Amino acid sequence: MAAEPGSSDREAVLDELRRLRTRMPQLTGALAAGVDGLVVAHDCPGVDPEGLAALTAAELGVAVRVSDATGKGELRELLVRGDDGYVATYAAGRSAVLTLLAEDRVNVGRLHLEGRRAAARIGEMVDAAEAAAKALRPARSTVTRTRSTRTPRTSTTTDARTATDS
Repeated sequence: MAAEPGSSDREAVLDELRRLRTRMPQLTGALAAGVDGLVVAHDCPGVDPEGLAALTAAELGVAVRVSDATGKGELRELLVRGDDGYVATYAAGRSAVLTLLAEDRVNVGRLHLEGRRAAARIGEMVDAAEAAAKALRPARSTVTRTRSTRTPRTSTTTDARTATDS
């Protein structure tokens, strides 16, 4: 789903983002994206969703490496605090992430609680949509291809050029 979510799949994810923002008025934005940096759905007014999705993918790549290098296991979430609020990123299934933007006055415990729950639901939707899309794709042919032997090209004086001839 991260690459090409269907319209109904995208709407279901968007509904989840909107419900999350309704439950937590301190959220200023919510974005579901693929780990490849492509937007799945977003509800983040005033923020470029494509740019945020790309930055999320970059941040995710670094965070995964830090987690691996320190032996802390698979990355589950990431929290960034700035002067004016928070950016929280949660793993959502096998191939998606949920990024939440929150005001500085947000209850961080509740942010994590709601973010984790929403990420789990979005992950299920994205994974199910990807599985369905994969099932619809035609299976690759099992015909074995063989290569024919090429005959070397003979060069003529008009074909032979050197770097100084050009």
